Amino acid sequence: MDPLSATFAALADPTRRAILARLAQGETHVGELTKPFPISGPAISRHLRVLEGAGLIEREVDAQWRICRVRGPALHAARDWLDRYRMFWEDSLDRLAELLEDKPAPRPARRVAHPAAKPPRRRKAK
Repeated sequence: MDPLSATFAALADPTRRAILARLAQGETHVGELTKPFPISGPAISRHLRVLEGAGLIEREVDAQWRICRVRGPALHAARDWLDRYRMFWEDSLDRLAELLEDKPAPRPARRVAHPAAKPPRRRKAK
């Protein structure tokens, strides 16, 4: 899998996004990362392996602690890829706004009877 696809695949999971959001606040050890999640330690470790494999985080062992921190390059590559499309959509929306601003307001549609239509019946008064 190419690096950009690996990044987006890793970010597709809400637990991994939450882990990454926590690590964006600063590095921490794995034990601290497991606290807010109702899943097992081995499940967190699998999520961390996916994030590490995508280049989004790095882990190091410091005595008994496994420290995790965010790595920027993979996120920068994803942002750069998304920025191209963001510019496209902003330009498209700007052109649409210009078009709508230049166009006169639509007139309300008039109901025109079809030439073959029969006129409505009138009720007789009692």
